[in-house]
Amino acid sequence: MKFAFFGTPDIASLVLSELEAAGLVPALVITNPDAPVGRKQVLTPPPAKVWATERGLPILQPTTLNHSGAMPELTNSNWDFFVVAAYGKLIPKWLLNIPKHGTLNVHPSLLPKLRGASPIRSAILENMNETGVTIMLMDEELDHGPILAQERTRVAPEVWPVPGRELDQLMAMHGGSLLAEVIPRYLAGEITPRAQDHSQATFCTKITKHMGELALDPHHLPTGEIARQYLLKVCAFDGWPETFFMHEGKRVKIKDAAIIDGTFTPTRVVPEGRGEMVFSDFLGFI
Repeated sequence: MKFAFFGTPDIASLVLSELEAAGLVPALVITNPDAPVGRKQVLTPPPAKVWATERGLPILQPTTLNHSGAMPELTNSNWDFFVVAAYGKLIPKWLLNIPKHGTLNVHPSLLPKLRGASPIRSAILENMNETGVTIMLMDEELDHGPILAQERTRVAPEVWPVPGRELDQLMAMHGGSLLAEVIPRYLAGEITPRAQDHSQATFCTKITKHMGELALDPHHLPTGEIARQYLLKVCAFDGWPETFFMHEGKRVKIKDAAIIDGTFTPTRVVPEGRGEMVFSDFLGFI
């Protein structure tokens, strides 16, 4: 069983670990190029590359997938299938069609719901504590191909919403585990792909940096529906782009928050030019 894996962020490395636990290790890992990270812009390898390097696996980091000549390692070998999990680039048709059994994708939503690049964080924004993972065969359209398997994922209402990075991890582990179950059954001809109901398709919110700003007066915190929306944003934007509010011309990042007695309440903040602190301490010096 020879396959190549396309993936880049932490989600991809978690899927790889689930496959490895089931005895499924790719012959090649394709990931994005190293990129500058942090305030000092240190050139940093993506998590999928780190995972593959630790195991001595071959790695490709193409800057483009537009033509086959750039990747002879893929075109000059026989492949049973490819796997794509949070790769970060659109996979062209010529590449999807290389392996004998096609290209499988791990998508963290119950397709055709939440097609697109941010299904996990969009599920939080839309207050969907029940979502799921889908294993599908990719075609040239976005999250459009036939479904091989689906599994629901539900977070208990009493702990919902959870921080985005926590839900990322949960969905990646569920997706990787389901994929490991599907692969041998699919290759054995035990699973018949079924077309999606495209009339029911919905699409992810495109998350941008400016969406993290909250209209917040620290002395008059919001209640009701606005409080709930703000908490959902804090969780959905966990890690990136994060949420913040402006106070006296300076940015105050919100690291954590809760609804307390019906009121949206930041619990930990990072005022511009200062370290992280509890919100009550912040109120004490403004």
